[in-house]
Amino acid sequence: MISNRWIEQRQNSWSRLDALTRQVESSGLRALSGGELREFGLLYRQIAADLSAARADCASSTLEEYLNSLLSRAHNRIYAGRRNGFGSVARFMAFEYPRIFRRLFRYVAASFLIFLGGALLGTLLTLARPEFMHMLLGPRMVQTIEHHEMWTHSIVSMKPQASSAILTNNIGVSFMAFAGGIAAGLGTLYLMFFNGVEIATVLTACAQAHMAKDLLSFMAAHGALELPSIFIAGGAGLRLASGLLFPGALSRRDSLALGAREAIRLLAGVVPLLFVAGMLEAFLSPSGAAAGVKFAVGGVLLLGLAFWLVEGGRKRAPKPVLIAAGG
Repeated sequence: MISNRWIEQRQNSWSRLDALTRQVESSGLRALSGGELREFGLLYRQIAADLSAARADCASSTLEEYLNSLLSRAHNRIYAGRRNGFGSVARFMAFEYPRIFRRLFRYVAASFLIFLGGALLGTLLTLARPEFMHMLLGPRMVQTIEHHEMWTHSIVSMKPQASSAILTNNIGVSFMAFAGGIAAGLGTLYLMFFNGVEIATVLTACAQAHMAKDLLSFMAAHGALELPSIFIAGGAGLRLASGLLFPGALSRRDSLALGAREAIRLLAGVVPLLFVAGMLEAFLSPSGAAAGVKFAVGGVLLLGLAFWLVEGGRKRAPKPVLIAAGG
């Protein structure tokens, strides 16, 4: 078992590697002197051994996450190309991001379960108490549903503007779900739960009015990317909250900094997904295309998203090549 004394003895080495990595991140490897470069390589090897020790102790998961993040940052600087352009962004999305998602999947799963709990409550309340639906949706929306009208048709006449507004709104919701983590996760919990209640209430109301197919066909294409993106953003908020509430062997400041770095990287992947979802919601979802087409597009996108997140980065994981400690 890893002791507090061992952590205290190794803390200076971790802080030193963090400082050197920050220097390289801001100015590149050329900013290091020959001695600092050798020290960088030596610390990298030593802390890789520390990470192995932390992984062998099941009670040191927070320390393991910290060391893994520190080594990942150092590794990225060691093997980074001279230019950071579209290629680096593409590599991050194709290979690094799926690994980040899998490592933090428990937070995304918790976010989804909170949403699901809200959806279950919204469904039950709508079925048991019709006045709840009127209170939540408002008289105008309820009247539209009762008249078997889809309120989404207005998007068709203003596609470019609608696309921009939808994208801005979706990104705003995602960033709110993430930022809610800083309030001990309460903001994230509320947003995920309330979204579940609201969406389930609309779906249940439409099902009662025999409009479920219309609404689901509208949601199918863009929802295949939009809903998972919101779950992922909620997971990022919960990771941020975890760093604040459960520092483990780290100081609360270091734990929060680690949680914030990982949460931001997890959140970064949803931006391109929301961009595609916004385009689909403005152009395909409210269009007169057959419902089968919309469901097919949604199914293909959902399968592609799942394959990317589950399999991405597995074959291209970098091999641990270390910097020589000698001259």
